[in-house]
Amino acid sequence: MADIEKIKEELDKVRPSLQADGGDVELVEYKDNIVYVKLKGTCNGCPFSKLTIKMGIEQALKQAIPEIVAVEEI
Repeated sequence: MADIEKIKEELDKVRPSLQADGGDVELVEYKDNIVYVKLKGTCNGCPFSKLTIKMGIEQALKQAIPEIVAVEEI
């Protein structure tokens, strides 16, 4: 099981690109190797939010923490 602090560190690495567009990401829960996040600001409700999660956040987290199987939006 991945360490919550490691997940937060990795989210901090992708956060600047989200903030550059007026958005942000919040870690809500980590359970059964799935990271649950909430998108904030302009990212919340954006038509590209699923792409942001799967191709941006999920890809970065899986690369850094191989035991993560998915990132889901709450």
